[in-house]
Amino acid sequence: MKKALLLFFILNFTIILSQSDTKSLNKINDDDNSKFTNIGNIALTITNFGTYGHGFSLWPEQPSCEYPIGSGIENIFDGGLWVGAFLSDENGNNKLGPFVTTGAVDASSVSARGGGFEFTNNDGEIVTERSSLIDSKFFDPKAISHQDFVMNFVDTNRTLSNGELIVDHNPLGISIHQETYAWNFPFADFFVIMNYWIKNTSNKKLDSLHVGLWTDTVVRNTNITSPRTGSAFFNKGGNGYSDSLKIAYEFDAAGDVGFTDSYIGIQYLGSDMKIDRVNFVNWQFRNTTDPNFFAPQNDIQRFQKMLGFYGGANRFGKDQAIKPETIKSPSNRSMLISAGIENSLLPGDSVNVTYAIVAGKKYGNDLPSLDSEEQKSEFYLNAGWALRAYNGEDKNGNGFLDQDEDLDGNGEITRYILPAPPTPPKIKVIPQNQSVAVYWDKRSENSIDPISAKKDFEGYKIYRTNPGYDLTESQNINSSLVLVAEFDSAGNNIGFNTGFDFIRLESPITFEGDDTEYWYKFEIENQLNGWQYIYSVTAFDQGDEENSLNSLESGPLANMQKVIPGTAPTDKENVEIGVYPNPYYGEAYWDGNSERLRKIYFFNLPEECEIIIYTLSGDIVKKIYHDPSSNGSDLRWFETYSKDGKQKMSGGEHAWDLITDNDQAIATGMYLFTVKNNKNGNIKRGKFLVIK
Repeated sequence: MKKALLLFFILNFTIILSQSDTKSLNKINDDDNSKFTNIGNIALTITNFGTYGHGFSLWPEQPSCEYPIGSGIENIFDGGLWVGAFLSDENGNNKLGPFVTTGAVDASSVSARGGGFEFTNNDGEIVTERSSLIDSKFFDPKAISHQDFVMNFVDTNRTLSNGELIVDHNPLGISIHQETYAWNFPFADFFVIMNYWIKNTSNKKLDSLHVGLWTDTVVRNTNITSPRTGSAFFNKGGNGYSDSLKIAYEFDAAGDVGFTDSYIGIQYLGSDMKIDRVNFVNWQFRNTTDPNFFAPQNDIQRFQKMLGFYGGANRFGKDQAIKPETIKSPSNRSMLISAGIENSLLPGDSVNVTYAIVAGKKYGNDLPSLDSEEQKSEFYLNAGWALRAYNGEDKNGNGFLDQDEDLDGNGEITRYILPAPPTPPKIKVIPQNQSVAVYWDKRSENSIDPISAKKDFEGYKIYRTNPGYDLTESQNINSSLVLVAEFDSAGNNIGFNTGFDFIRLESPITFEGDDTEYWYKFEIENQLNGWQYIYSVTAFDQGDEENSLNSLESGPLANMQKVIPGTAPTDKENVEIGVYPNPYYGEAYWDGNSERLRKIYFFNLPEECEIIIYTLSGDIVKKIYHDPSSNGSDLRWFETYSKDGKQKMSGGEHAWDLITDNDQAIATGMYLFTVKNNKNGNIKRGKFLVIK
């Protein structure tokens, strides 16, 4: 009977499509999933067809939803915007539906979008980026955050960009303007705001309008377990929901426990129209039999889910027919959080609805597979910051401007106002032989706090990771950074009053191809050649006692640079070219867990040269060409433990993974090598021992 009714609704709806809607079916799409946030600590793929994440179709080259950034911990398979409503005329008559337009649905793969992926891009519009950071190439005075993505899409097309028919799609006649916001502040780098404006472009009224985000969450460490392993990768998640914060979440209950100590959450933040209620449901992947956790198969069932109905019309956590404990056990579930709009959306009208994707590390010493209140405390604090960002001037979140809340005096609530630390300095990190030199500019000192409107710069902090952090602590770069020095203004009662004489240069210096004037230098000795380090310099302010704000510090991820200390290039005849470690022992401390994750370094190399490795019998094992653009940093080791390939080497060293030109791992034994200087033709020789 339901199928017959649905078919009737579809046939009638097709007849009443407006002429403008029909024309839009033939427009050319230009759908884009190549953009992802990378300014803070979440790397989330954003698209202009209503989805986020990429279903691991672009993994490992592009993150789907990685947190912390660089950790390999993925948190989302895919997700998308859902909009559901009934259609009626202006008097509420001739009601059709319900219809639900879905950005994404349960799918084993999203590499080839099919039924259920129902938003498309019109007129070749692409995802655009803008930034409030003045030194960003995307700087735009209209930017809300440090990294905005802006896109538009519609539900009125019947086909995808490749011409494929969108099966069972019943357009509501809506267009979406979406903006996402991300920051690099250390107190705001763990969430991405998802801001939607939904406009009714049809000639029908949208009744019982519901707007939600459906997400197939999966919290796994892809450095430990590949998503290519199949279904076993996805059935380890536990779930939960906080009604007070309006956030649904997932954690790793049985997968890579101990290597995935974090939460991922989808949070409702607010709307510019009155909301009836916020609903949360979740269901088993492709399960169509469980009365409480069945996967919806059509628009009617999907709309019921948006209303918050489980089987038997049970609301989660209300009549307790669905116990919270039932969704904490490991399984492959997806979740939907949706808001019901109290008023109808008339033709030409719009509604703004805002969500956030929030991440957080587990806190405390409880078992990593559990979901205790203590473990969620930091995650809930992060959700509180997301809500604070959304509220902006409306500090108490009551929807009104109370006395002294209208900071800009425009008579309206200005959202997305966060207390701001000083602008992070621009830095340049130079790897040297057993040392690293860090330079930075002085722009932080002119920063004006948006709350107090004062120049309140106080000082700088220099951070560095310990050698080997990438192998043991890469889940969170923030927590791996160690404070190595701190300098602050003299003459006040804040901090240590060290002054800046120790680090200030007599006059600023510049580098080739870089017009920045660097006024400060800090050199760190006794660094280990061949080991990867991350360096960062932050700026912190004096705090704001009047507004009850402690000293704020810029985010260390904002200007972090990866370097590998080593020898500089040299043409000197009396300098010996060598290899380290020599002898090389298999499974050296810096190696990974496979043959392709090994490495040795050649050092004291000329700037441009050819390295040839031989066996003792004279057979050529490997030819390596070294120049300023080729230093071995494209090896699997760097792809695995450096991720972005932006590590900087000293110029006189070259890494090799002990793999021959025939793509074989070399055996135990003594090896000879020659290095030919391509500039003067001089040849030097050496040898090294490999013991496995």
